[in-house]
Amino acid sequence: MSELLRPVPGTYPPYFDTYINRVGADIDPLEMLGVQPTALHQLLAEVTEEQASFRYAPGKWSIKQVVLHIADVERIFAYRALRFARADQQELPGFDENHYADHSGADDRTLASLLAEYAAVRQATLALFRSFTPEQLQRGGTANGNPVTVQALRFITAGHEAHHAEILAERYLPLITAEA
Repeated sequence: MSELLRPVPGTYPPYFDTYINRVGADIDPLEMLGVQPTALHQLLAEVTEEQASFRYAPGKWSIKQVVLHIADVERIFAYRALRFARADQQELPGFDENHYADHSGADDRTLASLLAEYAAVRQATLALFRSFTPEQLQRGGTANGNPVTVQALRFITAGHEAHHAEILAERYLPLITAEA
């Protein structure tokens, strides 16, 4: 089944190996994307509004910023996938994730509103990724100066969230539960 084929080196920037490798060898990235919202909601279910503004170290993002970062980056990856799936060969720019986080206003919002926005973004992402034909999945383009295929973006999107969920679970939650 060509839709489950893992992206091969050269179809994405090497620094995305971290994310692609978080999608198991026998895992469909669409199935992973489908279950992640429930898992993220469960992970953050006991986090209070005060705790959601917690940063585990100076200069690190708050929990709220991490949640909005996941949604922001997913929007960008989905946009890239849409453009490339439609055979748009115009090079797409990169973005500065720290600048986005600094200007997101995430800490002025409720965690519930951020999780609702994230869930809406995920539904749109799933609808888009499910719409792609095998031919469209193999198309690619250049983003941030690097080649990337639509298929790779599906894996990267799922792996990106898995990366941040792990950081939340390992670096944030143990410290806020220790304070409670």
